Amino acid sequence: MASKLINRRGFVSALPAGLALGASMTPLAAAAAKLPLLGRDWSQADLETLRQAMDAGTLTSLALTRYYLHRIDKLDRRGPRLRAVIELNPDAREQARALDRERTQGKLRGPLHGMPVLLKDNIATGDRMSTTAGSLALAGLHATRDAFLVQRLREAGAVILGKTNLSEWANIRSTRSTSGWSSRGGLTLNPYALNRNTSGSSSGSGAAVAAGLCAVAVGTETDGSITSPASMCGLVGLKPTVGRISRDGVIPIAATQDTAGPMTRQVRDAAALLQVLAVADPRDAACAGAPAAPDYVAALRVDALRGARIGVIRTAMPPQPQVNALFEQALEVLHAQGAVLVDALDIPEQARYAEAETTAMMVELKDGLPRYLAEFQPDAPIKNLRDLIAWNSAHAPEVMPYFGQELFETSEASKGLDNEEYKKALDTNRRYARTEGLDALFAAHQLDAVVAPTGNLPWLNDYLLGDHITAGGFMSPFAVAGYPHLTVPMGLVSGLPAGLSFGALAWQEARLLSYGYAYEQASHKRVPPRLG
Repeated sequence: MASKLINRRGFVSALPAGLALGASMTPLAAAAAKLPLLGRDWSQADLETLRQAMDAGTLTSLALTRYYLHRIDKLDRRGPRLRAVIELNPDAREQARALDRERTQGKLRGPLHGMPVLLKDNIATGDRMSTTAGSLALAGLHATRDAFLVQRLREAGAVILGKTNLSEWANIRSTRSTSGWSSRGGLTLNPYALNRNTSGSSSGSGAAVAAGLCAVAVGTETDGSITSPASMCGLVGLKPTVGRISRDGVIPIAATQDTAGPMTRQVRDAAALLQVLAVADPRDAACAGAPAAPDYVAALRVDALRGARIGVIRTAMPPQPQVNALFEQALEVLHAQGAVLVDALDIPEQARYAEAETTAMMVELKDGLPRYLAEFQPDAPIKNLRDLIAWNSAHAPEVMPYFGQELFETSEASKGLDNEEYKKALDTNRRYARTEGLDALFAAHQLDAVVAPTGNLPWLNDYLLGDHITAGGFMSPFAVAGYPHLTVPMGLVSGLPAGLSFGALAWQEARLLSYGYAYEQASHKRVPPRLG
């Protein structure tokens, strides 16, 4: 991470008594549990396979939705109790039926038509589900309307299957949190090893996609919150350029770094999901600078790496020899596919903005949270960060059994957007992450992209000491710069996933996806978890 102060990467044995989650989901889970599994295992199927089956009439959206509900009951509510899904949509089956009717009438909305999608529980839905960021302070409350990206998904024919668990408040509450834990949802478990962490904060989205509980999922990131859990759950995760996907209706942390992004099992699915989400929204000022989105799926080519100049960031390698051995194998694949590797580079000036990133986050969190609450959840018992701190303190046994809220307190003490310290922090971030950082590196070596291991292997869950993050990875430079970052599966170490990261300059998502696709098709490194 950029700073030890910010740990952004990041159900107890039973749900809290009286939680609205249990009451609203039990009927759905019980009904799903009575359904027989379909004739084949769809848990790891990609969107194209599912679409072909629907076109052929051997699969319907309703049958697939029921299949995922059954699997959620089997693996998320019972069995290993992954606790990746924090709430199910009581209207999911009716949505699927309606989309099946459209299909029979010849109306197809695109590659997501009839596909069940899970959303991170900090993305507002104006329906019967809550939007809580994993906090009991918002449990049982409903957003006034859909986030813009949810509108896009509905228009594209996606079935909103439910919400995923996350590190509470997207991991911005404490310096010593356990990633993947929220007071509303408890701890999400890693499908590859139940005692290992999923990382965060998009922990539930990562675990759900890896375990085959949905077709695709949407996560969010401020610094590592898509790419780290994607890496630790053996997935493809894309953090796009800030402004590529609207943040309208996403519970905010930092306006200069927040973004939503795809979490999928295949690169092609990430491209298809991005295609739907990458539409400019006038309500998000960051979208104003976004060029028109290309056809991300059409941009995928198996020969995309031929002639590409790829910088190798060895200073981002973690102190884990087995991960680095996988990285060397990945470099061999890239070279064999025609990439020109520019070796042994470093991303300059990272130390210059570590503290500034924290400063900007703290100021922007205090400013952004009340704006979100006023528009999307005006009936909440909290109106601002000060209210939230007081609410948490009043409910400390349920909300803070393992770690506190010292980051909230630091943010509340910040001086605001007009303060000179904040303005200086923004200038520092832009100068050293962009102009004298990534921009300078790419220009000096005429690079198309850079690669490195995404980060650490999944660490053991530890409520006492929190996350065990070691050095390595290059999430923070691309997060602070607001530039795109893609992770793809690089293989397993003792059964634990490791990811390979590609990073590029602003608006180069199509390039990254194409490089990731070429590597994926040449290496076939993803191995699903063994869950049954």
